[in-house]
Amino acid sequence: MNAATSSGGLHPASGIVTQGYMYAQHPQQQQNALAQSKGSDAKYQNQALYARVGGSAAGSGAASGSYGAAPGAGNAAGTAGVPVSSNAGGQAMADGDSEALYQLMVELFSATNREQALAELSRRRDQNPDLGVALWNAYGVMTILYQEIIAIYPLLNPPALTMSVSNRVCNSLALLQLVATHEQTRMQLLKANVPQLLYPFLSTTSKVKQYDNLRLTSLGVIGALVKYDNREVISFFVVTEFLPLCLKIMDIGSELCKVVATFIFQKIIIDDGGFQYVTSNPKRLHTVLVILNNVVNQMVTMPSGRLLKSVTKCLIRLADNQEAKEKMQEGLSEHLRDSTFAHVLAEDVSYRRLIYQLLVKLS
Repeated sequence: MNAATSSGGLHPASGIVTQGYMYAQHPQQQQNALAQSKGSDAKYQNQALYARVGGSAAGSGAASGSYGAAPGAGNAAGTAGVPVSSNAGGQAMADGDSEALYQLMVELFSATNREQALAELSRRRDQNPDLGVALWNAYGVMTILYQEIIAIYPLLNPPALTMSVSNRVCNSLALLQLVATHEQTRMQLLKANVPQLLYPFLSTTSKVKQYDNLRLTSLGVIGALVKYDNREVISFFVVTEFLPLCLKIMDIGSELCKVVATFIFQKIIIDDGGFQYVTSNPKRLHTVLVILNNVVNQMVTMPSGRLLKSVTKCLIRLADNQEAKEKMQEGLSEHLRDSTFAHVLAEDVSYRRLIYQLLVKLS
């Protein structure tokens, strides 16, 4: 059972945050709830968390992950997911790590400790592959992440975002990326329309570092969703008008943002639905080809092998459309035909193959 929908979080139909009542509670009520989670019920909650976060909890099917349920309601499911290890020392270490992660999640409910807890959870995000599942199912945690994201909307325009606030939100986005990456929570995140919360960040144009970091981390969340080539995921980003934001970043973003945005665009057009969306409208197709040419021309002074390969893959795919192929035959950037990127060709065999494949396809 998804505690984000059963106990608050995102309404399953509308994708709108509904758990605002948590933060309208009297402060004493919040303290009592935290005290309860740390007190007599902590053993149950730790066991439930270990079912997902424990170092040996690879058998995720054994536990339903009923986090945030009333103590005792899912205790059997929680304890069933805790494996018995013959390696007592290794298990003790895993339990210690899980306990630390659990305590950090509890600290998210403290306004005083939240920023540090977000930073520490983000720092440890690679330590356990099931942390994303624990974050999704833990009572109220996802709502906290959503609120951290939404809270800075007023700072986007006019630009008033400080580096410390940007770092705090980027830590929240890094945790969101864990949820987007995990196979058990990826589609739930999508169906709750959570990626749309990031669109205001992608629409910013300020080139200062704090805004660039915000765009890059937001793209990381979306990149985690699209890299598995799921048709439903691609359809979501087509329907929600993500492509104009993606193309804008490809055109005017920093190098890293361009790399991630171009990778996402490549994944979208690999899908037949995304390809049809881009190529079926002449004006849209023209815009895409102009922007891809712009990206190539901007690399004349500062070439990027990663970006060149991503752009070339996009062009190869678009050449499967006859109209796009004809347009590229007439207007493909000359820098892809001449020796402008000769040093990249000399160093990267895979790029030489891509360029050869593109030119043969256009011949």
